Amino acid sequence: MTKKPELLVTAGSLEQLQKYMQAGADAVLVGEQKYGMRLPGDMTLAHIREAVQRGKEAGVKIYVAVNNIMDNQVLHELPAYLTALQEAGVDAIVYGDPSVLMTVREAAPQLPLHWNAEMTSTNYKTATYWAKRGAKRVVLARELNMDQVLEMKEQLPNMEVEVQVHGMTNIYHSKRNLVKSYMSHQNVRNHDAVEVHGEDLTIDRGLFLIEQERQEEKYPIYEDINGTHIMSSDDICMLENIHELLEGRIDSLKIECLLKSDRYNETIIRSYRLAIDAYTADPENYEFQPEWLEAVQEVQDPERELSYGFFYKEQVY
Repeated sequence: MTKKPELLVTAGSLEQLQKYMQAGADAVLVGEQKYGMRLPGDMTLAHIREAVQRGKEAGVKIYVAVNNIMDNQVLHELPAYLTALQEAGVDAIVYGDPSVLMTVREAAPQLPLHWNAEMTSTNYKTATYWAKRGAKRVVLARELNMDQVLEMKEQLPNMEVEVQVHGMTNIYHSKRNLVKSYMSHQNVRNHDAVEVHGEDLTIDRGLFLIEQERQEEKYPIYEDINGTHIMSSDDICMLENIHELLEGRIDSLKIECLLKSDRYNETIIRSYRLAIDAYTADPENYEFQPEWLEAVQEVQDPERELSYGFFYKEQVY
């Protein structure tokens, strides 16, 4: 039996955490909007401590997103927050801002680090730079194709490599509330944005951007305390070709659960769990089972295409 990669998902509440662990997740990324970006829910320190406890009981790792764009005010609060995460026993934090790294060294030196700079994590030299400064994992840019992803792992034998294999991706972010500002300018009062109630994050999925030339494509847009986020019009789905990433010994395969229902996410997790387990049990005789993808297609929004993202495209920077 070959080594199993980690199946990582995002969760926004303790209820989701429980459901996704039962569906087959090996690791769950959670966080608080004040410190983390594009989270499916807002989890306080108390919730995170409970998540860690549940994770340990189930043998599931709990990671915390600390990947926000940090301003001076947040910097003053970072040491206490990171210390609390270390004391809670989280398995790692995900960061992109060097200020987080510097604060970890001073306030929480035992915290494992996963470097995620999103669009800039595109080459192994940059990843090696962060590895020398303590990062044990690199989260690859979603614009890399398959050859580039596999090369990254070949060149980083001592660093874990994480890639997204399913779900929507972010294509634009602004710290400004562009939609609210536009609606206000147009004197539109009753518009939907994002409402946060405790640990639950409720997002109106009816708000989209549509290009004049491609009106069949809808780009979900939402706002939270971190600004405006525009998401992809399709969903990555690497289920059929997951064996290529498994053959390349990618360490972590991420399912993005943002803007999806619990039922949808549970179905996706189960399908990837079946594929990963089947491959690792017998790589030489592995065969993809159509019913795994059929289960995904049954819950997929018909207005959102399943695609391979950039895995088989040549992205030009």
